[in-house]
Amino acid sequence: MRDPQEFDAFYRDAGERLLVQTYALTGDLTAARSAVRDSFIVAWHHWRKVSRLDDPESSVRPHAWRHAQRRHTARLWHKESGIGADVKATLDALATLSVTQRKVLLLTQLATVTMPQMAREVGLPLEDAERELQTAASQFALALDIAAADIPIQFEGLAQVTSAVRFPRAPIVRRAGAARRRTHTTVGVVGAVAAFLLTGSLVTDVTGVRPDLDFRVGQTTSSPTSSPTASGSVAATPEVVLDESTLLTEAQVRRSAPSRTWSIRRTGDNSEGSGLLAPCQQARYADPRGTAALVRTFAAAPSGKEPQATVLQLTEESSSPRAARRAYTTALEWYGACLAERVQLLGTRTIGFVGDQAMLMTLRSFDAPVQTMSVGIARTGAYVTTTIANVRDEERPDVDGAAGLLADAVDGLCTLPDGGTCAGAPRPTDADPLPVGAAPAMLSELDLPPVTGVERPWVGTEPRRALTNVAATRCDDASFQGRFEGKPFTNNLTRTFLIPEARLPVRFGITETVASLPRARAEKFVEQIRTRLADCSDKDLGTDVVRVSHVDEAQTDITVWDLTTEISDNESVSYSMAILRNGTSVAQLTFVPDGSATLADGTFGAVAERALQRLARLPRP
Repeated sequence: MRDPQEFDAFYRDAGERLLVQTYALTGDLTAARSAVRDSFIVAWHHWRKVSRLDDPESSVRPHAWRHAQRRHTARLWHKESGIGADVKATLDALATLSVTQRKVLLLTQLATVTMPQMAREVGLPLEDAERELQTAASQFALALDIAAADIPIQFEGLAQVTSAVRFPRAPIVRRAGAARRRTHTTVGVVGAVAAFLLTGSLVTDVTGVRPDLDFRVGQTTSSPTSSPTASGSVAATPEVVLDESTLLTEAQVRRSAPSRTWSIRRTGDNSEGSGLLAPCQQARYADPRGTAALVRTFAAAPSGKEPQATVLQLTEESSSPRAARRAYTTALEWYGACLAERVQLLGTRTIGFVGDQAMLMTLRSFDAPVQTMSVGIARTGAYVTTTIANVRDEERPDVDGAAGLLADAVDGLCTLPDGGTCAGAPRPTDADPLPVGAAPAMLSELDLPPVTGVERPWVGTEPRRALTNVAATRCDDASFQGRFEGKPFTNNLTRTFLIPEARLPVRFGITETVASLPRARAEKFVEQIRTRLADCSDKDLGTDVVRVSHVDEAQTDITVWDLTTEISDNESVSYSMAILRNGTSVAQLTFVPDGSATLADGTFGAVAERALQRLARLPRP
């Protein structure tokens, strides 16, 4: 049986997003509006099948894009009159791309899809799709003279243009879809559809009310919480409320940290104040269109040598599991790509046997007082719950305790009508960090530890093509440009991290350079660097080289050195360098300290390990 409420929620949720995407694809707002509207009519026609898909939007989007392109091909690239110069510039930049390049760029910027999903949607092998995406992003950024990291900002203007568009109310769309289904059962289907489109029945209700409802408001003009029944009367839609009994209890929190005495401090819907409950949280709710939310905080006073600790749970209910999946992804991005200054990501783990999806991230904020946070995020059905165990110390996080707490949180929700999978025995498993920024294969500020005696944040330069390898040392003189043994370096980028507010010497900083080579060449490249470093002390008497660590495996190589180079009779410079390989990707990482402004012992090696994890995201050559 087809569920009108589920379709209406999907229509409200996906419509604006699809309109922005389709407008960006064609530059034609009229064609985009008509195509998106008609695609939802078709979706209701086939709703029994479409609603069973994991991502119904992936079924509607290709239909909207195809129809918009057909409507648009009869005219030149079209821009609406009255739009701003920034929007015109964005459309002009998009017009320089091929249709495939526009599609891959829009799917990654304006849709919630994975790279394999993006490749399938454009009908390309993953490697080819990734190359098209790189080309598209580079050409788009070049056309606008912007950094790659600023690409998402350029689409905000398009969203402002499309926000003024008004669509038919959902019941009208459903009636049009039902009419389409009926006409498909008759011999005269072509004539019936043509008559249907020409009569304008899609833009005027049978009652004579002109459609003026956009995606953000209710489904009827009589009441935002009402819908017509079969008899024509109006039945109130029940208000969805999360009961406080679904939240964690003191006993459950005590079980995760039994050495402390816990008490509930606050329970509410997070509607007061800023709504920002943790350093990395970017908005009040992960799903701003969710149907309900509850937050509860617990506190444990300092006891003996144990520092102050708090536990927080934020639960949100979305209109559907699909919307909850998006909210889950948003929450992961808040913490996995945290934008707060002086916060370091210590670890990322998947949590098996907890809900439909679950991850745990450990972060540390180095602003006083230092805080260590274990952030668990899980989804069960239409619910997303976040638990944050926060200790005011550099205490080693209790991963098992945090995973158990998240499992308890899921068990409080999974038995509800819109719940999903419950929790078994949680199984934390180390995972690569989530992608961050415009160059996800490179380090970000989130990966960097504090510098001794410095209380200012790291700031990274924009990743740029590695025409010069600033990470190279006198010993290796490594180049990531041109060719290596006949094969070209590709995907070569470099960036440097500084602490500009600390007024340190210009030589201070961390520099990373990355590139791709065929597998055999990548292995030879890192071996060549190791050989040069091994011979350096003999060839350059002014340089001392100490190999700190070395791991050489089938998929990965990593070697770390400490070097000291005399630059005069009275002065020398000490620094650390690492050479890395992950499959076909290679990287060089160099840290130059300044006196007491340095990293704690062993910390550079940990940064190199994180760089190795991120390097796996660099496209193949």
